[in-house]
Amino acid sequence: MPPTRGRPIALKLLILLLVPLLSLVGLWAFAAGLTGGDGVRLLAINEMATNLAAPSERVTIGLQNERLASVEFLVTGQGANEMARERGRTDRAVAAFRDLAKQQHELTPQMTMQLNALIGKLDQLPDVRREVDGTVVAPLDVIDGYSQIVDAAFRMYDAMVLVPDMVLYQQARAVTMMGEAKDLLSRERALIAIALAKGRVEPREREAFTGMAATRRLLFTQALSHLDGDLRGPYERLSTAPVYTEFMAAEDQIKGPSTVDGLPASAATWPIDAQNLWNAVERDQALAVRGITQRVTPTAIGMLVKLGVAGGVGLIAVIASIMISLRFRKRLVRELAGLRDAATELAEVRLAGLVKRLRGDAGPPTAEEVAPLEVKAQTSEIVDIVKAFNDVHATAVEATVDQARLRHGVSQVFVNLARRNQSLLHRQLLQLDSMERATEAPETLADLFKLDHLTTRMRRHAESLIILSDQTPGRGWRNPVPIHDVLRAAVAEVEEYERVEVMQPPPVALLGAAVTDVAHLIAELIENATLFSPPQTRVDVRCGSTPHGLMVEIEDRGLGLPRTELDELNDRLAKTPEFDLAQSDRLGLFVVSRLAGRHGIKVTLAPSPYGGLAAMVALPSALLADQPAMAGR
Repeated sequence: MPPTRGRPIALKLLILLLVPLLSLVGLWAFAAGLTGGDGVRLLAINEMATNLAAPSERVTIGLQNERLASVEFLVTGQGANEMARERGRTDRAVAAFRDLAKQQHELTPQMTMQLNALIGKLDQLPDVRREVDGTVVAPLDVIDGYSQIVDAAFRMYDAMVLVPDMVLYQQARAVTMMGEAKDLLSRERALIAIALAKGRVEPREREAFTGMAATRRLLFTQALSHLDGDLRGPYERLSTAPVYTEFMAAEDQIKGPSTVDGLPASAATWPIDAQNLWNAVERDQALAVRGITQRVTPTAIGMLVKLGVAGGVGLIAVIASIMISLRFRKRLVRELAGLRDAATELAEVRLAGLVKRLRGDAGPPTAEEVAPLEVKAQTSEIVDIVKAFNDVHATAVEATVDQARLRHGVSQVFVNLARRNQSLLHRQLLQLDSMERATEAPETLADLFKLDHLTTRMRRHAESLIILSDQTPGRGWRNPVPIHDVLRAAVAEVEEYERVEVMQPPPVALLGAAVTDVAHLIAELIENATLFSPPQTRVDVRCGSTPHGLMVEIEDRGLGLPRTELDELNDRLAKTPEFDLAQSDRLGLFVVSRLAGRHGIKVTLAPSPYGGLAAMVALPSALLADQPAMAGR
């Protein structure tokens, strides 16, 4: 049985389950996307190392060498060819970097900004070179011009090493710091060239050199502390090697105040010490960069493998949760549907059939009628509901049987009383008939006629009780009776019979078996017409033949009834409802409905043209005789 209204519980359970299930799927997708995104970014960093880091590193090395050559050219006026060669190497590195940078896509906003900043600084390289060629720029300004370009490259490295793996990030950041320390070493070499050319260290160069040396040592120490064993080894060996200690001694001499007036004799070895350290740092830096680059791909693959395992397990858990939830939903809906169908069958079929049977038979209920509900359910609450339904069913059956017995008992009381009254009234009518024949006094005869009429009405009321108890009155005719006599007999059973005018009916007769019931039915309708119309008005009774039988019309001139109440009365007349003791004020309608249903007569109430009501009684042709005949018992 489909649901009659509202949303089905299956839909509500589905909506209820969708909230946690969608949340679970969303959390799984978020976690998988987050972890997978980290692995993809690591693989993208490997691509950026090929397209950006490696070529920009060559650009940085070219700029560092070109910076040294340019400073030497400015302070000595020699080395133009060497400077030109370094510029050629730098240009080739820059061109390769620009080509590869155009092939790199899907960069982060931070990475894109730093890449554009580096390209913008590289666009300023021709301006720095023109200043060097014009020999009108200070050597420190030349160092600063190249350094700005190199610094832009290191800021791009900083954006590139923002990897999701913290350990890898620390190592990459330390390697970048070593690269910055290497660039500061390159700047110190350029300042050494200036100092050797001038034969002394001026305050401005001394201040710049002091800052460079301090920053280089700080970066080297911090980076060394963050590097792990594999990457730290070469740098640790370098920090204790003579080439490093000799250069640190040279740094201390250059920072000293004695170099302002002149250089010591050991200054001749400063370029050599710087060159030796440069070669060692460049070798170690290349190894570190290659080592950190080689770690990116395994880390990304490991992260993706973890994602695959965790994501696969999570996906299986999500699917299992969905399947289990839908299975429980399906089982619960099936149990509730079974309960609904069983309850509906109980209410609309079994109980309704029991009530219908008990109307005519007050015997005990059968085993099928009292059988409990059987619903296959595993949910404890539904099992409890089924038990409660069975308890209610048992109580309802018991109450229905008791009510049927009570109703049957009341009906038997009515029948017994009515039969006794009917017998007494029949004897009284015979006695009155005998007295009417024995007297000739007009006044006494008139009183006897009134008493006879009153007794006839009492007999009709007694028969009404018998009819309401689904019994038949004892009176009957064997032969057909003319319809005119039937109508006159009906009028004779009404108190205000003087107000009733019977029009001449057609010459048809009514079968003897239906005479008593039809006369009783019409008498009830005529009495209603006289009771609910003004005393000074008359009630018309007309007859007319129809293709399907005979139509008797009883019309009064009362106040009528509202349409809703009229429809309710017609519905009650058509459906032959069970007699309700609470509506004893409408006994006549119950009697009419029972009699009409017994003989297939259709009774309809309609508004009268005079403002009252017209009762239409359609007698079927099966109740009519072919030819009129004389009445007979």
